[in-house]
Amino acid sequence: MNNFEELGLSQPLLDRLNELGFLNPTPIQAQAIPLLLSSEPRDFIGLAQTGTGKTAAFGLPLSDLLDDTKKITQAIIMAPTRELIQQTANQLLSFNKNNKKLRIETVYGGASIVNQIRALNTPPQIIAATPGRLLDLIDRGVIELENVRYVVLDEADEMLNMGFKEDIDKILSFTPKHRVTWLFSATMPKEIKKLVNTYMNNPAEISVNLDQKTNIDITHKYVACKASEKITIIRKMLDTDLDMRGIMFCRTKRETDEIAVQLSEMGYNVEGLHGDMSQAQRDAAMRRFKQKQMQLLIATDVAARGIDVNNLSHVINHTLPDQLESYTHRSGRTGRAGQKGLSIALVSKKDESKIRELERKFDIKFERFEVPKTTEITGARLSNWAAKIGAIDINTEAVKYVDTVIDQLNIDGLEDLVAKLISAEMGQFKDYETKGDNNQEFGSRNRDDDGERRRLRGAGPGFERYFINIGSVDGFAKKDLIQFLADYSNLKDNNFQNFSVQPRCTYFDVSAKVLHDFENHFRGLEIEGRKIRVNPEDDGEPGKKYGKSNSRGEKRQSEKHKESGKERDRKKSRGNRRRS
Repeated sequence: MNNFEELGLSQPLLDRLNELGFLNPTPIQAQAIPLLLSSEPRDFIGLAQTGTGKTAAFGLPLSDLLDDTKKITQAIIMAPTRELIQQTANQLLSFNKNNKKLRIETVYGGASIVNQIRALNTPPQIIAATPGRLLDLIDRGVIELENVRYVVLDEADEMLNMGFKEDIDKILSFTPKHRVTWLFSATMPKEIKKLVNTYMNNPAEISVNLDQKTNIDITHKYVACKASEKITIIRKMLDTDLDMRGIMFCRTKRETDEIAVQLSEMGYNVEGLHGDMSQAQRDAAMRRFKQKQMQLLIATDVAARGIDVNNLSHVINHTLPDQLESYTHRSGRTGRAGQKGLSIALVSKKDESKIRELERKFDIKFERFEVPKTTEITGARLSNWAAKIGAIDINTEAVKYVDTVIDQLNIDGLEDLVAKLISAEMGQFKDYETKGDNNQEFGSRNRDDDGERRRLRGAGPGFERYFINIGSVDGFAKKDLIQFLADYSNLKDNNFQNFSVQPRCTYFDVSAKVLHDFENHFRGLEIEGRKIRVNPEDDGEPGKKYGKSNSRGEKRQSEKHKESGKERDRKKSRGNRRRS
């Protein structure tokens, strides 16, 4: 028997669920679906962790409640990122595969707005959208919400964390007062409570598995280290476990880019994923990750929302999240479907107290992670190498050359041959520091600390760290940027060093002796209509003076201008949300 039959769903949906192999509803589905299918629909709050089946909890009843004979928009679903929107829409389309009348369209930043406008020429019954792009299309008069009966706010806590409160307020102002609002969230912070009090009327509320914050199949470990030691620790993990396949979470897009570039240049199969990448770049990275073409995906929390990849062995926290609840979202990417997973946190000495707080808050136990020694890594790599050689089928043609090759090798027996082969393989192994680190304890200073910290964090002695909004996607390599900077500033090449070229920007050092009027040389300069910015590193970081990028849901907030008038405010608001 299909236990979904007890929840009140229509027969066509039950038939489709049988086709998909859905037999037993999750706790959130079992409690939410009957409430949402009520003859008198009401506002609803569902509190449950990520991965508990929330999409089906609202998607199934929504599919039954809408009138598919009317070609008007009757429901909008808002979520913080395009990945979540795509995932939600795909699942709803799967549920309604046999219903050709029901249309669902997605709108989000990073994709062609022209194509989205074309798709909306005939209004769909459901629009799934990120708030920024949805409001943009409302401003353009493309989407009208006067017939909307249902509003779904999915991952509501994350949308507010990302600064979408103002957009949500404006969007809801366009919907009828008699609408029904369904809010789903993993947490219930005070900002969510304010939203509930403002827009919801006596909502029904259910909470599911909030006490079970973490998966029992996940082992939690941590290592206390300095920032400059983290890259080395990560490399040792990658070299010890060649079958590792995981996600590493970073706090900022800049950090994500720099670490991904640095590890890639060292020959590791890693890639970054963050909001400044185009949709095509992100789709390509995710395709390679799912095809197991990389060991480690390096991502921001926002970029990782909506990622659904099975059989991940590791989650690495390059830095712990500011909100401790996010740790459970991160670690929950591994240890799924009965598989064992490992979540590792790299923390500074001062942040060890957060480990204790996580233990108390979520009733989990952290063990100290033992960083692999070089001897362990060598053994692991040689074992893997030997297994690969042992698995090679002997080519019959190769047998003809055995005697000739043995004569040329000039060896004294099998042990001599194996020793030579091992020596050749060990020559390919990566060095970790110039002086080696066989017995180094992490947390102690070594001669390379300052150099690596400068590479990742700041300028060298006698230099200042600067930012320019030109990167590799603009066709600039390091030598091109040196020439560009030297030409426009009338300075010699040797006044620039320590370049970190990223897809859409570059960080570099400028000699402190020549900083007078350095930035002024670039004021008013444009390349293909884009204004070039050159400024000190702190002014150029995302989220500071020049605002955050809002790709993949992250909003861009321009510098405040003293403008007045409703029309100018509307135009400015539209421009700031073009890509959200």
